[in-house]
Amino acid sequence: MRKSEKANIILTGFSFTGKSVVGKEVAQRLGWNFMDSDEEIVALSRKSIPDIFAQNGEEHFRKLERQVLQRACEEKETVIAIGGGAIVDQRNRELFARSGVVICLEAKPQTIYERLRTNQKNSSVVRPLLAVADPLERITQLKASRQPYYATADWSVYTDNLSLNEVVDEVVRGFEQARARQGDAPFVVTTPTESYPVFVGWGLLDDLGRRMCQVGLSDCANIISDEDVFLYHGERAINSLEQAGFSVESFLVPPGETTKTIDTAVRLYDWLVTRHAERGHAIVALGGGMVGDLAGFVAATFLRGLPLVQVPTTLIAMADAAIGGKVALNHPQAKNLVGAFYQPRLVIADVSTLTTLPKRELVSGWAEVVKHALILDLDFLEFLEANANGLVALEAAATTEAIRRSASLKAMVVGEDEKERGRRMILNYGHTIAHGLEAATEYERFLHGEAVAIGMTGAAMLSERLGLISHDIVARHGRLIERFGLSTTCSGVDRDAVLKAMALDKKVRERAVRWVLLEGIGQTTFRDDVSREDVVGVLKDLV
Repeated sequence: MRKSEKANIILTGFSFTGKSVVGKEVAQRLGWNFMDSDEEIVALSRKSIPDIFAQNGEEHFRKLERQVLQRACEEKETVIAIGGGAIVDQRNRELFARSGVVICLEAKPQTIYERLRTNQKNSSVVRPLLAVADPLERITQLKASRQPYYATADWSVYTDNLSLNEVVDEVVRGFEQARARQGDAPFVVTTPTESYPVFVGWGLLDDLGRRMCQVGLSDCANIISDEDVFLYHGERAINSLEQAGFSVESFLVPPGETTKTIDTAVRLYDWLVTRHAERGHAIVALGGGMVGDLAGFVAATFLRGLPLVQVPTTLIAMADAAIGGKVALNHPQAKNLVGAFYQPRLVIADVSTLTTLPKRELVSGWAEVVKHALILDLDFLEFLEANANGLVALEAAATTEAIRRSASLKAMVVGEDEKERGRRMILNYGHTIAHGLEAATEYERFLHGEAVAIGMTGAAMLSERLGLISHDIVARHGRLIERFGLSTTCSGVDRDAVLKAMALDKKVRERAVRWVLLEGIGQTTFRDDVSREDVVGVLKDLV
């Protein structure tokens, strides 16, 4: 459904941000109907919400809530005020995205606490949020846990210092502006340590400042970018941040993997010291995978952690590298040897920035997209095969869908295995040989996706040698890679140097390389019993 067709307003936000009162006024202003989901749940169950929780548990309450919201979202021209926790459920978020514009009413924890206390004086109902030793701390913690989901709203209104009429004005204005914009609904990456929203769409860079505010960031933004990217996109990023009230400074580095070193990181630490950076000041990584890795590593390690915002501007970063929290520096002998897992607070992928990429950079990025299809999703593979020509031509709708599907597949795996102790290892398909090729050529010959395309070809050949897949799958694998303009072989590389670099790969365990191989499209397996003879044989075919 296009945003311009969305016929409802869904008001979300924490308790005591005014959803019910504001919703009634907005409905009256527009001549629409109003529905309060909590009131509907009470009518359906014939119990108060505290009684439902006490007698039946939260799971039962959420089931009733989904039923009520499903019915409410079938209406047209209705303002729907939803409970503060409803938006956490992915099924609800998908429902809201199809049926209306989602507007979040925001307030600071202290404001919410004061409103709660005032309400308590006029009510005999015991509020669960007050039935703890430190209500303000409870509000702060619970709101922080929900903030990534509130940040997926199409629009936010900060109610702390606004009158009722001013809030209503902002809701109506937000509805009109959000409905006019095009784009897919965001998704949320959820890991054991963090949850954060990911936005993929056309023209999103202008929303950077507003979206950062939605995830609770404010004050200072420190942009780290490379010289080429900043030339194209730096001014837009700065304007968006300044309009949202951020103080902005920028540090530019030379493009290319040779920049991703400890020496560059030290220069960035020195810059942050001169900036008097504090723990709440955000690092904004504006660029491709190299910038995301470098800026992410600095964010993870300076002051034991600064908030990180990933703003990928290359295909490979949008579809893969910006999702999942891997940050790292290169060592002269191997790629990404010095690193950490450090999740961002927000990812904004503006697909329109790809129009400024050199063709080689764009082509390189398709390797990771193809990889996700090969290892995770046959339907996605068929989508890529059917739309390859349009994707190569960067058609907006198809490209946005491909990137969003690729990124969401990566997010699914990251959610299951944040620290790469199990299933996440499948995302290294093709990377053992790829990292060997990159290190053997001192990171100067291959773009990462070019190396991955060759590495995936090698992994498919190894899979065939071990009897895991047929030659038909290897051929299909190669045809798709080549349709996106990528090579499956290379020349002029020292095979012994590749083997040496592979021995230092992060996936080596007890001196044996742990290979990610295919058993079929969308089916992977791990093998650490691949003989040197087979590896050398495949390298002879590749190089």
